[in-house]
Amino acid sequence: MTRPRILVTCWRRPLPTYLGERTILDTLDPAYAARVFDAGGLPLVVSRPSGDAVDDLLALADGLLLTGGGDVDPVSYGAEPENVDDADAGADDWELALIGAARGRALPTLGICRGAQLLAVAHGGRLAQRLSTGDGHRELSGLAPEEILSARHAVALSPGSRVERALGGGDDGGGRVAVNTIHHHEIADAGELEVTATAPGGVIEAVEPRSEWPCVGVQWHPEKMSEPSQLGLFAQLVAACRSGVVA
Repeated sequence: MTRPRILVTCWRRPLPTYLGERTILDTLDPAYAARVFDAGGLPLVVSRPSGDAVDDLLALADGLLLTGGGDVDPVSYGAEPENVDDADAGADDWELALIGAARGRALPTLGICRGAQLLAVAHGGRLAQRLSTGDGHRELSGLAPEEILSARHAVALSPGSRVERALGGGDDGGGRVAVNTIHHHEIADAGELEVTATAPGGVIEAVEPRSEWPCVGVQWHPEKMSEPSQLGLFAQLVAACRSGVVA
C-alpha cells in the first residue's frame, strides 16, 4: 500500500553559517521524519511559505504532524508575555491556520509539545508561561542534555482515549506511561478539547477533540524516546491516514 503523505512542520530560527551569525534557516530534528517513516508514512517536511498556501499544501497531504519549537506568543491567547523564549507570531499564525484547515478536512493530526499547545490555543484554550514544579517537571536551564533526555515522569492516560489506545494501554497496561519533559510552557486550559492525560500534579499532558476528528496532542516528545510504545502515536497517525489512502 502507498505510504500516506504526512506534512511535517519545521521551526525557523537564526543560526550561524558562513553567510552570517544570524542566518535564517528552517530546522527540524530528523527524529520526527524518522518516526513517521518507521511507522509506515512518507514525511514531507514543509517550510512556512510567504503567502497563503494552506489549502494547496493540505490538498497534497493525508495527515499533519505539528512539531516542537519556540514558545507560542502569549498574544495568541490574549495574555501578556512574562517568560517567553523564541516566540514567532508568524509561525503561530501559520500553524493555527494549518490546524483550522486540518480540522475542517478532518485530516489526521498529531501535535507534539508546541504542536499540542497550539491545538489548545486553536480551540479557545490558554497556556501557562511557567512550568508547574515538582512531579518530574523542572526548568530546563542549567540541565545537561543527557539529563533532559533521560528524565521521566509518570502520566495517567484516560481510559478509551485515542492517546491511551495509541500507547497500548500504557507501559504496564494499567493506563500509565513514563514520559520526558522538554517544554518551557504548558497547557493551562484545553478550551474545547478534552484532556486525556495528566501528570500527578495535574499538568495537562495530552488533549484530543471531542469530535470524530482523528487528532491527538501530547506535551512530551515521543520522537526523542526509545521506548517502543511511543512509536504507537506515529503508527496511529499513519493508520488514520491509511483509511483515506487508495492502495
